[in-house]
Amino acid sequence: MHDSSPPAGARPVYVIGGGPGGLAVAHALRTRGVRAVVLERTGSVGSSWRRHYDRLRLHTTRRKSSLPGLPMPRRFGRWPTRDDVVRYLEKYAEHHKLEIVTGVEVSRVERAPDGKGWLLRGTGGRELTGAAVVVATGYNRTPYVPGWSGREEYGGELRHAAEYREPSPYAGRDVLVVGVGNTGAEIAVDLVEGGASRVRLAVRTAPNIMRRTTAGWPTQYSGILCRRLPAALMDGVARQLARVSVPDLSEYGLRRPEAGPFRRVAAGSVPVLDVGLVDAVRSGRVEVVAAVEGFEGGGVLLADGARITPDAVIAATGYRRSLEDLVGHLRVLGSDGRPLARGRRTPSNAPGLYFTGFTNPISGMLRELSLDAEKIAGAIAKAHASEVSRLAT
Repeated sequence: MHDSSPPAGARPVYVIGGGPGGLAVAHALRTRGVRAVVLERTGSVGSSWRRHYDRLRLHTTRRKSSLPGLPMPRRFGRWPTRDDVVRYLEKYAEHHKLEIVTGVEVSRVERAPDGKGWLLRGTGGRELTGAAVVVATGYNRTPYVPGWSGREEYGGELRHAAEYREPSPYAGRDVLVVGVGNTGAEIAVDLVEGGASRVRLAVRTAPNIMRRTTAGWPTQYSGILCRRLPAALMDGVARQLARVSVPDLSEYGLRRPEAGPFRRVAAGSVPVLDVGLVDAVRSGRVEVVAAVEGFEGGGVLLADGARITPDAVIAATGYRRSLEDLVGHLRVLGSDGRPLARGRRTPSNAPGLYFTGFTNPISGMLRELSLDAEKIAGAIAKAHASEVSRLAT
C-alpha cells in the first residue's frame, strides 16, 4: 500500500485528458504519493465515450477492461455498453477522489523557464508548471475526413461517423458508409437494422474479419497471448480460426487479406470484430463497393469508375491524434503524428513527458491503458522521490 499524501512543496504532475487513460494514470500516481491534476477540455470525464454511437459495446470483456483499483460491476455483463463505460468512468473519478479540472484545454507544452519540469499553456491565459506531464488526449481526438475533390458540390448529407448516433434519421434513405474499420462495419449494420432503404460500404483495403468470440474464447484473449508469442505464429492460428468461423466473402467484395491480423496491428490496422457485418453482407443487406475517389456531378465517384448517388454519406475514415500544436515543437512525434516514445518510456530529449493511449491493440485499449498507467506512475514516482529528496536537503 502506497502513501497517498503528496509531499509538501512538490510540483504536481499534470495529466492532459480525462478519459480512461488519464484517470488511470492519476489514480496510479495518487497511490504512490504523487499529486496528479487531470486537465479535461470538456465539462466532464470520458468525453470521447459520450459521443460514440448508441449501439456501441466494448469488444473486450468486462473483466479485462477495468481500470486499476475499481472493477467494473458484474451487472454490466460480459460486453459493457457505451453508457456503462461512461458511468464507470464517472464512478472511477469519484471513488478515487481524483483531482480533476474541467473546461481547461492545454494548447501547448513547453519546458519550464527554470529548466525543471514543464510549463503548460491553457485556455483563459492559464500557465501551469508541473514536475511532469502525461499526455492522455486519446487515440480518437479529432475526426478526419479526406479532402475529396468535388465534395462541396454534393447535394446529399455528408457527415463523419463521430456525428452518427442512431439510425432513425436514415430510415428509408440510401446511405453510403465509407471505411470498413469496426466503426464503419457497426454503423452499416445499425443502418440496415434501423430501416435504411439501401446501405453500401466503400472499402479500399480488405480488413481481417474475426469473430468477437470463437467457441466462447474472446479474440481479446488471443491478443493478450500475442504479446508473448511471435505475431507470425498467432497469424497462422488466426487464419485457421477465420477459415472455420468466418465464411469467405470474396464473391461479395471482401476478400481475405494476405497479411494476418496481428502483424497488421503493428501498422495501425486492427481487425474487424464481427457483430453482424458478415451476415449482412452475405444476405445482400450491406453491399460492398469500391473505395471513394471523390465527388462528381452531385454524386460519389468510386475507384472502379462507378458513380453512385446516395442520399447520405457517413465517413468512418478515422481520427487524427492532433498532437502537433501541443508538443510537435519538442520533436517527440513521428512522421505519422504519433509519439515516438510511449508508456513508461520518456523521450530522451524531453524527460518527464509521457504519452498513453496512442495505440489500438487487439489485447484491449482499456487493458493496455491500465498497464501503462502503473508503469508511467512508477517511473514518475521514482523521479519525483529523487526531486523531493533534493529539495529536502
